[in-house]
Amino acid sequence: MKKYQFKGKLWISKGTGGWYFVTLPRGLSQEIRKYHGENEEGWGRLKVKACLNETKWDSAIWYDSKESESYLLPLKAAIRKKHKLTIGIEISLKLLI
Repeated sequence: MKKYQFKGKLWISKGTGGWYFVTLPRGLSQEIRKYHGENEEGWGRLKVKACLNETKWDSAIWYDSKESESYLLPLKAAIRKKHKLTIGIEISLKLLI
């Protein structure tokens, strides 16, 4: 597994359900796609282990080819509540792929 570290701002999607995401930097997304793209599943889904501070969880990043040309990491409610995250806050995350 390879470790990637990045910072990004938490935002909420406009669609139904209001999913919360952090967008990976475009350059990092290109690097991840280059080295791990063959492991993508449907809709550009790539399984990862995510880490915020000491909290670790299994997740997936999704490649957004329409808007940002970057991967998006969804943050579930339990993670947001535990770390008291609000929209627009910048957070440091680690991914293991």
